[in-house]
Amino acid sequence: MGIFGSIFSRKETLVDPADLSVLHTDLHSHLIPGIDDGSPDLVTTMILLTKFIDLGYKKVITTPHIMSDYYRNTPEIINHGLSIVREEISRNNLPIEIEAAAEYNLEPNFEELLKTKNILSFGSENYVLFELSFFEEPPKLSETIWLMRDQGYTPVLAHVERYAYWHNDLDKYEEMVNRGVKLQLNIGSVTGAYGPEVRNVANQLIKDKVIDFVGSDCHHEQHLDMLLYASKMPIFHQLISQQQLLNTSL
Repeated sequence: MGIFGSIFSRKETLVDPADLSVLHTDLHSHLIPGIDDGSPDLVTTMILLTKFIDLGYKKVITTPHIMSDYYRNTPEIINHGLSIVREEISRNNLPIEIEAAAEYNLEPNFEELLKTKNILSFGSENYVLFELSFFEEPPKLSETIWLMRDQGYTPVLAHVERYAYWHNDLDKYEEMVNRGVKLQLNIGSVTGAYGPEVRNVANQLIKDKVIDFVGSDCHHEQHLDMLLYASKMPIFHQLISQQQLLNTSL
């Protein structure tokens, strides 16, 4: 059955699907073909974009990984891939916009990119999506956040609910907010797809109304299946009704 099948077969109190069109824009996905662990080819990208349309989205801001030791993407590589996807969208007359930024791994090389402003940001506030190690908090997290803001960027922490080393220290989330960091939550987290602890933290952050952006983190079709399932959950209805969400501003 697989992990997603076992999650979706659990007994849940489900309601009618939420109207995802109220979000307008999905932030955080991996749709540029063949440059990271997301869509492998243009055909798959178009299938995924068609599913986004079916779910009610009007726009996606896709964010390929940039990691100096693994995904050595650059703005030039990403924008080249974006132009190919846009041409295919136009050729197929799909009613969806696509922009590209990046998901930056917080590593020493990221500081150099910030200092030279060799950064793909998005939105009117120069948002920059970044992720942390899943194993331990980076030693220079505070300094890097300060550098982002000093360089004129607004930091957005990707899938904030997934860092296990913060699960027993919820003050960390308040610290991020106080430092001017926007928090992005993966929609699939509320389904339990990343484990019960991640789900519990996601639910708490939703109840505390501190999530600024929600995203699919779409790498493949199963992530959009997760999104559809989440849309039937009361906690997700609660999330997309919150006034602090910024997806519609993108």
